Amino acid sequence: MATNKYQFKLKSDLSELKTLCQHLTHFGQVYGLSETFISEINICLDELFTNIVLYGFKDDLEHIIRFRINLNGNALILNIEDNGIPFNPLIKNDSELPADIKNAKIGGLGIDIVKKLMDDIWYERKRGKNRLTLNKFIHATSHLYKSDKASNIPSNYFA
Repeated sequence: MATNKYQFKLKSDLSELKTLCQHLTHFGQVYGLSETFISEINICLDELFTNIVLYGFKDDLEHIIRFRINLNGNALILNIEDNGIPFNPLIKNDSELPADIKNAKIGGLGIDIVKKLMDDIWYERKRGKNRLTLNKFIHATSHLYKSDKASNIPSNYFA
């Protein structure tokens, strides 16, 4: 099966969250992915991007965060790359949920949510860059609007 690739980059600024969502929505529409599926992807990338912007850099300079999306058969593979400080989100211990909502603190659950929504996650630090790869399987009955939609897209559409 053919691989469908899409890539984009964002500046290290939280104002780019809207652009991130627009890229994901467009990709989902072009390839016939359900709104629920794209919403789950958006939750994960929104969380990871926010963490990179807020905690990933020791300076206030503008940095670039790169995103690559590969739709390969029944798998969506997402890559996020930044040149921030080394951080492997996979070594973070799972957070404990409070017994009562009154005792809940804001924050700290985002990476746990990402781990639960994705099927596989890998991290590597290579050539001074953090590289996070996320994999989410697509189930035809719940994640596609129309199974043949992607076949109508020109091969150079996202080149």
